[in-house]
Amino acid sequence: MAGERGITRALISVFDKTGVVEFARELASLGVEIVSTGGTARLLREGGVAVRDVAELTGWPEMLGGRVKTLHPKVHGGILFQRGKAEDRKQVGEHGIVAIDLVVVNLYPFSATAAKPGVTPEELIENIDIGGPAMVRSAAKNFPSVGVVTDPGDYAGIAAELREKHELSLATRLNLARKAYARTAQYDGEIATELERLSVSDRVPGRIAIGALERLPQRMHIALERRQSMRYGENPHQAAALYIPAGYPAAGLAGAKQLQGKELSYNNLVDLDSAWALAQEFHRPAVAIIKHNNPCGAAEQESLSDAYRKALACDPVSAFGGVLAFNRALDVATAEEVAKLFVECIVAPGYAAAALEKLGAKKNLRLLEMLSGEAVEELDLKRISGGMLAQEADRHELAEAELKVVTERAPTPAETRALLFGWKVCKHVKSNAIVFAREGQTVGVGAGQMSRVDSVKIAVIKAATNGLELAGSVVASDAFFPFPDGLEEAGGAGATAVIQPGGSMRDADVIAAANQLGMAMVFSGVRHFRH
Repeated sequence: MAGERGITRALISVFDKTGVVEFARELASLGVEIVSTGGTARLLREGGVAVRDVAELTGWPEMLGGRVKTLHPKVHGGILFQRGKAEDRKQVGEHGIVAIDLVVVNLYPFSATAAKPGVTPEELIENIDIGGPAMVRSAAKNFPSVGVVTDPGDYAGIAAELREKHELSLATRLNLARKAYARTAQYDGEIATELERLSVSDRVPGRIAIGALERLPQRMHIALERRQSMRYGENPHQAAALYIPAGYPAAGLAGAKQLQGKELSYNNLVDLDSAWALAQEFHRPAVAIIKHNNPCGAAEQESLSDAYRKALACDPVSAFGGVLAFNRALDVATAEEVAKLFVECIVAPGYAAAALEKLGAKKNLRLLEMLSGEAVEELDLKRISGGMLAQEADRHELAEAELKVVTERAPTPAETRALLFGWKVCKHVKSNAIVFAREGQTVGVGAGQMSRVDSVKIAVIKAATNGLELAGSVVASDAFFPFPDGLEEAGGAGATAVIQPGGSMRDADVIAAANQLGMAMVFSGVRHFRH
């Protein structure tokens, strides 16, 4: 076992050379022989580290343009032989194989190559690392005897452990092996995904062509790593954690910086994600207030403080204990208003110093700052029993020119602006979704009902409860009105214009009802179900 005899020999072959010279110096100072290859060996020598070439160890030169250099029994035998097994020791002795106790390898950046504009099939294939993953797998399989290092971030900890006892504990080697296999699994997944882009050319025999990745590929390979544990999931009896794509820096909400407050919960993150997505729909200063993953208020105004006041006015009772998202840095005037309400979390692209000071008095309030790194656009995934559903994210943005007027009366410019605002909010409300709006403000929201007419009635009740007048408002519906009753309820409450996708068998009846009520109605041609 390596733990019984220490680390005597390390094989170092890395693409990412961050910190490798310093690490190799540390190993050498502890009497560890360094074996290396190619550019890594040159760099170590330039750094004053004595290095033995792999070619000297194996008795074979690098060949085939560097494709074959470590694929040799004297490399893999030195890594794989079981130190506690007499027969293994006998065989390596007979064949002059020496032990390799530590393997320090990281891989060609295949995904970075694949992301290059204009990458060729030849480039893509040539950047598939073979020797590196083979050594990593060999060392990880033999972790009872060998340590394997795939992450430069581990160098300092390993060096410290070796300085202390000149060996790595079994627990350390097991943990390194777990990381190693996770890395090769991720790497193979990246390769398998990118190979979906390749096809055999129809025009040139034997030629490989490269195209774009399919939005819904034949196979998906998802590698995730835990970023943080949650106290619990949706309910206290459910365990939960936040995971991010393995090997990539945290981005999007998962990479947001928490500035203050209690530990984030599973439900906090779900609601914050919905709030941030809604706030990003708007170009002017905007606020989204989310409760139980539905907007209970949203507004877009000329100032952030006005937007907040109008968003809150929509449903201040439901906003209590909710989460807020701002699409501008939070200023002190807005913070002073926010401080009057109990909210769980706030997310914004930044905070004025005075705003942080004002909100700092609320020690449990979670403040998150969104960093500049954008999350990679991914498919929406939903687990079902025995499988996974995948769909493209709903990124549709409706342009005014796409609106189709279907009633005798066209909406006024003010109504059109309100309709487009309401439509953006409606997209983020659970179906059946109804949103009453005016002048960049929601004034009534009906969400998640089994009947669309009930969603209208709830939105009307909410508006009345909160003292908001619906006369002159507009209404947005995420899907078509299947009957005139929902539209009649909205018109009876005072709405003057409506936006809906259209496409019902009874569109003619609904249009007739709108005309009878003197309402303007436009079809978007797009549905925004949200389940």
